[in-house]
Amino acid sequence: MKDSDLFAEYVRRLAPRPTGMRPQMHLRAPVRAVVFAVYGTLFISASGDITRVPDSSKAIGAMEQLLRSHGIEQSAEEFLRQLSDAVNAAHAQKRAEGIDYPEARIDRIFQDVLATDDRGLARRLALGFGLIASPPYPMPDLDELLVACRRDGLQLGLISNAQFYTPLLFQHFFGRPPRDLGFDAKLILYSYTFGLAKPAADLFEKAAHRLQEYGISRESVLYVGNDMLCDIYPAHQAGFQTALFAGDKRSLHLRQDDPRCQNLAPDAVITGLGQLRRMI
Repeated sequence: MKDSDLFAEYVRRLAPRPTGMRPQMHLRAPVRAVVFAVYGTLFISASGDITRVPDSSKAIGAMEQLLRSHGIEQSAEEFLRQLSDAVNAAHAQKRAEGIDYPEARIDRIFQDVLATDDRGLARRLALGFGLIASPPYPMPDLDELLVACRRDGLQLGLISNAQFYTPLLFQHFFGRPPRDLGFDAKLILYSYTFGLAKPAADLFEKAAHRLQEYGISRESVLYVGNDMLCDIYPAHQAGFQTALFAGDKRSLHLRQDDPRCQNLAPDAVITGLGQLRRMI
């Protein structure tokens, strides 16, 4: 199976589900750079955790089909159990090394579970798994927003809990990789490349330092994300302005029980990406 075949098999049109929240579009300073979360903000994502092992009968059935199509006779339930154990073990090892928010490289995990040196096979199965576990689809107005940001000369970046297949979403839906859509290569920070997941402060500090090289201060940066703990909290700590994306009930995480979020408020709330165009 090619990557395009996997997208054709597992991707379906999705629409965001209203959250009932109201937009609040008040920023503290003019914006020169916009940095986004990917899953749940730019793309609809049912889980928001792209390494979460699916447990629905439909997802397990799809995983069974994926394994069979690649000549793997192991049951989906057993394979997913081994995958979950391997991810947990990788995270536990990183935590033992002092990394509070670790990120595993899912293609390497697949290679270990499959006991194979065939990296291409592991990556095809990992991509299929990602599409099954958290089916993606672009949020409404995403393409128009990126066009407007490029036209207005804004620096664009991504800080995302991501895997190797995350850039493929942009390629599949828009025919171009993120850099060709206006995202600066130095401002694309994917968790898997650093072994760190949000809300790790280091990802946001790296972005802040790279933006400062362009003469862009922290308060001139707007970070847009759908999770109060993983997005708004570390972006606020880094000194960025923040916008909570409350455009899809499936992926909106307010984290009201977490003490780090109880007295935290974003600078703005948006319920659609089109509102961001008007705000900045």
